Amino acid sequence: MKKTALKKAIARAPAAGVIYTIAALDLAGHLLRVSLTVKQPAAIGQILSLPAWIPGSYMIREFSRNIVSIRADCGGKAVALTKLDKHSWQAAPCDGALVVEYDVYAWDLSVRAAHLDQQHGFFNGTSVFLSVLGQESAPHEVNIVQPKDAACKHWRVATTLPELKAKRYGFGSYQAANYDELIDHPVEMGDFALATFKAHGVPHDIVVTGKVPNLDLDRLCRDLKAICETQIAFFEPTGKKAPMDRYVFMTMAVGDGYGGLEHRASTALICARADLPTTATSSAEIGDGYLKFLGLCSHEYFHTWNVKRIKPAAFAPYQLQAESYTPLLWLFEGFTSYYDDLMLVRAGLIDEAAYFKLLGKTVNSVLRGSGRNKQSVADSSFDAWGKYYRQDENAPNAIVSYYTKGSLIALALDLTLRSKTGGDKSLDDVMLALWQRYGRDFYQGKARGVTPAEVEALFDEISGARMKPFFERYIRGTDDVPLARLLAPFGVTYSDARKGDKPSLDVSLGRDGNDARLAQVHQGGAAHQAGLSAGDVLVALDGLRVTGNPANLEALLSRYAVGAEVVIHAFRRDELLSFTAVLQGDRVPGVSMAVTPAGKKTAALPRPSMQVL
Repeated sequence: MKKTALKKAIARAPAAGVIYTIAALDLAGHLLRVSLTVKQPAAIGQILSLPAWIPGSYMIREFSRNIVSIRADCGGKAVALTKLDKHSWQAAPCDGALVVEYDVYAWDLSVRAAHLDQQHGFFNGTSVFLSVLGQESAPHEVNIVQPKDAACKHWRVATTLPELKAKRYGFGSYQAANYDELIDHPVEMGDFALATFKAHGVPHDIVVTGKVPNLDLDRLCRDLKAICETQIAFFEPTGKKAPMDRYVFMTMAVGDGYGGLEHRASTALICARADLPTTATSSAEIGDGYLKFLGLCSHEYFHTWNVKRIKPAAFAPYQLQAESYTPLLWLFEGFTSYYDDLMLVRAGLIDEAAYFKLLGKTVNSVLRGSGRNKQSVADSSFDAWGKYYRQDENAPNAIVSYYTKGSLIALALDLTLRSKTGGDKSLDDVMLALWQRYGRDFYQGKARGVTPAEVEALFDEISGARMKPFFERYIRGTDDVPLARLLAPFGVTYSDARKGDKPSLDVSLGRDGNDARLAQVHQGGAAHQAGLSAGDVLVALDGLRVTGNPANLEALLSRYAVGAEVVIHAFRRDELLSFTAVLQGDRVPGVSMAVTPAGKKTAALPRPSMQVL
């Protein structure tokens, strides 16, 4: 929207009925103070509540636990607040505007909640803005106040909330058409690095908070521009029109971290500073860390379409006070995980070999856990609230990831569609149909999500065949996706070079100083058969000390043959126990894929030299 048109739209917009002011109350104490004004509270007493979860992260987080104090008044007179449940309050009836003031503890350094200290401030609306029952559709306004502390004199504001009276990157007032929009634009405050590029005419900002010596913003702009333009053109091949007027990559750089959360016009990211590019080297190669970061950016940007606008019916609208169950996260997260790496290829950032290497890692991660034989991706999605987002030491033996296996299902569906239609149709056609029917007009008054039955019917329509057997076996069932068979017609070899002659206990070690603490014991492996459990601390193997360095255990085991018996001493809690283990061959998958020379003549496989690009 042009500036003049935006000003006219703001002038025509009704005055906000719900107004927030948010300020840093105590940087060292990590407290934000929020003041909420409800101009016309409900006559019977206004109910206020804070979301229990944030869209994109399917776990009840009970953000209200961080409200450390709350009070209300009307015309200067105190108004009683009655707590209704763990995240809701009801104000006593009052004649006039209701003002509620509350303090929020902000010390969660993640992309999901709020964090405040002397270096920066960050918050998601779901963590700080109480919703006003019955007025969620009214215009909302928020005034972001600059901290008075001298350490904050150079702070700026990064958000995609539309400015009301604030200037771009400045403190002041912002607006939202409703509560759903208000909480879908996170806010970063600080002395951050900033760069801007345009992708098909739409400005995109890169905001990086945290110390990153010699950060190469020019390279970031160049590479992210390629990713963004590729994805925009994917969903809108003719007009190349982005679904937003502006986008922000909001990045917190730390010593060691990784994560992202999508929003309708931005993403909140956390990464290791070593993963970001540096001007200290002129190398054009993409290292593993930077590749991981670009893949994260690609993933969250793809969500701009797939889950922020194309949504499961259970999320249209979001019900943020309790779990919202859907069996479709294999599509929204799994398909996004498939396309995130594929978009790096299509954007020309990685080559064929790098793509297949990434794909191999995904296959190996799925095959590593026996949980894939017990839980379908549809069930994994439905149970995300209680299982996927609450993983414990037994997770590999009990659950499957709808991200990773979902991405392999996407690949299998892509190959299947190409095979069934002679290369005329692909998974791209399914994504475009979902976009055109459910996503493009989602925020234009046609907010309707897609149901599981509609998803399956769409695959039948695009393929011209009945896809129910595929859904029953690989989506609602637990069969492994037959990638070797599906890839073969496209000239791709699929091999598993697992080291069966390498002795193994089949465990994963956790980080616990110099102790070899077992983080996971894989079902059916040598350690499991011997009676060892997650949490046990290995002390010695046949009388030789075991340390926390995985290389130490590997070196000790290398002196034995598969089938050998070894005596293992370990502490369980504070008791020293002895176990006899029969070593098995290493069961870690070693899948790799490569295109045969003959395969390079095929024009259907999703890879750099093929028609999918």
